[in-house]
Amino acid sequence: MNVLSVDLGTSNTVAVLSAHGRAPRVIEVDSSATMPSAIYADEDGGLVVGRDAERRARLDPSRFEPNPKRRVDEGTLLLGTTVVPVTDALAAVLRRVADETSRQLGGAKPDEVRLTHPAQWGPVRRNVLLSAARQSGLGSNLVLVPEPVAAAAHFASFGHTLAPNQALAVYDLGAGTFDVAIVAATQNGFAVLAENGLPDLGGMDVDQTLLEHVGRQVSHRDPGGWQRLLRPESLADRRARRALLEDVKAAKEALSRHPQTEVPMPEPFDDVLVTRAELEALIRPSMLRSVELLAGTIRATGLSPERLVGIYLVGGSSRIPLVATLIAEQLRVVPTSLDQPETAVALGAHNVSQEGISMRTSQVGPQSGGVQAQPSTGGFPAQQQAAGGFASQHGGQQPASGGFPAQSGAAGSQPPQTGSFAAQQNFPQPTQQANFPNLAGNFPTPPRQPAAAGRKKLVVTAVAAVVALAAIAGGIFYFTRSGELPTAQSCATKGTADDKGFTDCLRQLAGGVPDANTCERGADVTCALPDAYRVTYTHAGSTDDVQRVWETELGKVDAGEHVVADWQGNGLDGKLRAGVKDGVGVLVFTVKDRPLVGTLTKSDAADLSPDKLADFFAANVQPGT
Repeated sequence: MNVLSVDLGTSNTVAVLSAHGRAPRVIEVDSSATMPSAIYADEDGGLVVGRDAERRARLDPSRFEPNPKRRVDEGTLLLGTTVVPVTDALAAVLRRVADETSRQLGGAKPDEVRLTHPAQWGPVRRNVLLSAARQSGLGSNLVLVPEPVAAAAHFASFGHTLAPNQALAVYDLGAGTFDVAIVAATQNGFAVLAENGLPDLGGMDVDQTLLEHVGRQVSHRDPGGWQRLLRPESLADRRARRALLEDVKAAKEALSRHPQTEVPMPEPFDDVLVTRAELEALIRPSMLRSVELLAGTIRATGLSPERLVGIYLVGGSSRIPLVATLIAEQLRVVPTSLDQPETAVALGAHNVSQEGISMRTSQVGPQSGGVQAQPSTGGFPAQQQAAGGFASQHGGQQPASGGFPAQSGAAGSQPPQTGSFAAQQNFPQPTQQANFPNLAGNFPTPPRQPAAAGRKKLVVTAVAAVVALAAIAGGIFYFTRSGELPTAQSCATKGTADDKGFTDCLRQLAGGVPDANTCERGADVTCALPDAYRVTYTHAGSTDDVQRVWETELGKVDAGEHVVADWQGNGLDGKLRAGVKDGVGVLVFTVKDRPLVGTLTKSDAADLSPDKLADFFAANVQPGT
């Protein structure tokens, strides 16, 4: 069986082929193990990819896109005067891989193609990747493999013991983003316990930092000329800028091997000498952010760094020596880097068992006796072939951010500065994780967050903590009729309600919502909110009743992506979960140690997503806002 694995990266694409029973090997395209994921639009509308695209970029940089994957949410790209669908752009890159693979197979196609993707990618983004692969001629037997799962399989393939219930941290610093995942071994394969990332940290951001440093050294000589390099208007300026960017990137890579190097500069500027020490001083704060996020993601699973099997570095930018140094300094664990970090994911995809593809933890607890894994919706070939993609199953919900900043041109996207929650993909039925059970075996109880919650879960907690601190500092708690915040003990029973139907405990949960909106009293209290949202507050008789509300309401949106997060405010903290199905959105939020539950709903909204529900909750419903 001939199997092809493709890691379509932000900056480079790597393909690995196992043919005629031989061991997997990297396919060299244009005599290199890595092919630039770049595209160039000719004037006749044709697309050139890879190194040929980079060479053409010198002719007219406006027709060049070096990182089409980073623009997956935009739908279309404007290259010169040519509008190119993102799917076509990605298909062009994959077609170059398909052509070279077919040539090496004597005109035949591989029997199976494995496509790796960020663990956070939701069904819409995965469907773009699948559509591009089909369009490229890679065939119909397409299998999706999350990148950290592939990386863990690559780590294990080198003889590193990764027994069931043991976990590995995958530190993936690529060109466009930084992603971290904690991957556990199961009886069948691997499961992602927790994941997170930084959309504004990658090799390109290091390049930009070095470019700014170089500019500080030379711009005084000709400020106007430097500004033309930064914001080119003429073809000559664009060519000069393109050449400078390539030289800056090459200097960065050279500093991973040498203590110093020179950056060639266009006239009238002198060449600039840069040292590794200077670069490390510039990027140290950013790299520290990545290591802190790595530590936080490890803590989210209840583990400590020394209890991991290892910390595995993948992605081309993990070659920067400062990365390993900071991890060793901060976490007291020496990270592992095997082979070429650029090829680890594509090679590892070959080593993931068919049963272990795209696994995610679900229903893990003391009763399970270990980690039980639930296949995600991206998992098995039969599902993919029958469904013809995942957006069709789930109504085309907005995908998780996956480490890619939402682009302003994308319909329904949220720009990163809005504090938008990223959707957690591939959740099982609400009843399976409603109690957020403890991890078993080698995985102790998570201190606050559910084991399988994704990137935004961690972000939401941090944002909520800031809000809570601001509330304490500013004295903006919403007090009850007694002038004091209720205790958990006093909320065990309902007590009396005010004229709007709120008990003291519900009033603490509702915060300022009743004062700014119209509320109707009944068995519960329902308030009409802006933009046709409604929120219902329930003071239940017990935590079992809260559980029933949780399961009943979320059962209405059991398909597609969900957002799961912690929240804090007005002296309370708890959990929320949001989902959307057939234009109906439901977000349920509960309170720790109290029989209180709220349900935020919106109907008949074609562009609604779990992400938007969570955004609205944070801005308008979360206590203390």
